[in-house]
Amino acid sequence: MKNKLSVVLLAGIALSVTSCASILTGTKDKITFNSTPEGAKVFHKGIEKCTTPCTAEIPRSLSKQMVTFEKEGFTTKEVKLTKTFNPVTLVNILLGGAIGVGIDAATGSLTKYSPKEYKVELDQKN
Repeated sequence: MKNKLSVVLLAGIALSVTSCASILTGTKDKITFNSTPEGAKVFHKGIEKCTTPCTAEIPRSLSKQMVTFEKEGFTTKEVKLTKTFNPVTLVNILLGGAIGVGIDAATGSLTKYSPKEYKVELDQKN
C-alpha cells in the first residue's frame, strides 16, 4: 500500500511541475507600441490590438511574429517581434522532462518577447 501511495504522490508532483514556463510566466507578453506620429493602429495577425501609444498582450509563439502599424495618410510599416529563450524552461528540462518541454513548446513559452517596447517612425504618403 505504501508503494502505491508513493507512486501516486510522485506522479502528482511530476504532473504539477510540468509546463513550468507556461504556468510561471504565462503564454502572452505585454508589449508597448509607440509611433511617430501617434495614433497608428497596431495589428497582430490581422486583428487590431490597440492605437499608439499603447500596450497590448501578444500571445507567444515559436513561429515568426509580426505587427503592422497603420495610420491614414502614412505608409504601413511591418515590424518583426524578436524573441529570446525563456530561462524558466530550464526548470522544465530538469523536472518536467519531455512532457513539460512539449507543453511549453506548444504554447510558445519556450521563448519570450524581448524587447518589450517598439517604436516606429511612419513615413507620410506622397
